[in-house]
Amino acid sequence: MSVVFFSVISRKCPGLYCGRVNPGAECGACPRGYQPNENSLCIRCENKPTFYDWLYMGFMALLSLCLHWFYIDYKTRGKRSVLILHISALVESVVAGIVTLVLADPIGPLEIRSCPVNHLADWYTLLYNPSLNYTTTLHCSQEIVYPLYTLGMIYYAFSIALLLIIRPIVSCKLADGRGNKSIYAALYFLPILIAVNAVAAGLLYYAFPSIILIASVVTSAFHLSCMDDQSLIKNSLTNPRNIIIILGHWVLHAYGIISLTRLTQPVFHAPLIALVPFPAIFYILTVRFSDPDNLEKV
Repeated sequence: MSVVFFSVISRKCPGLYCGRVNPGAECGACPRGYQPNENSLCIRCENKPTFYDWLYMGFMALLSLCLHWFYIDYKTRGKRSVLILHISALVESVVAGIVTLVLADPIGPLEIRSCPVNHLADWYTLLYNPSLNYTTTLHCSQEIVYPLYTLGMIYYAFSIALLLIIRPIVSCKLADGRGNKSIYAALYFLPILIAVNAVAAGLLYYAFPSIILIASVVTSAFHLSCMDDQSLIKNSLTNPRNIIIILGHWVLHAYGIISLTRLTQPVFHAPLIALVPFPAIFYILTVRFSDPDNLEKV
């Protein structure tokens, strides 16, 4: 019995992520879509993404879409042009997401198989290649968190392709050429998003709920601060552009709350969504009392 036990233990591969495709094979990286088990055998992942995994993938898509809309609004003049370009960006993002899911394993249906995420280290297997006798490095780098690590980069690649195919036509034919600057901006920030995903995907996976909550509150306050304090309430309730922007921030804030709580206790967590309008309402009601000029009168 002790000999058998020693034999089983000795067959385990060194390092956290090295495995064998079969019991007699050499240790190394498992094929894509496989994870090593406790005996270092590469096992095909058949899990479905968790609710949190889907929220993370949604965050990656929303990040690029929000940047598209920001630069379109910031760089484009003319209400009709802005609306058309906003719709174009939405269509590009939706189509890129559908194509990404269709081409993911299994190819065809809008569903994917995935490997479970257990630790932050799972995203950075390159840092955990074992060194044998401190002389030879065994390369076991692989996508343990398949396909979450590469799916975002594939989505951004399709976004760039669709941007170059659809947006110039829309800008030229329907927006009088006013969308060129937003196209150039996207050609900068989409490759940057790919690079950020390659380096910090693991950190984003665990931090994105907090990022969404903080960013939605800060950008909402920044938007409200750009309006005249005397007509802030009127502009917030009557100007269609301001209404859409504020509602968009509320949607992002609700998304952040859902991502943070994962709705594990729906009876307790769902009512928290009712607090979404509170930061904007608080700002609108108290901004007149926070004018810096009032400090001189104290």
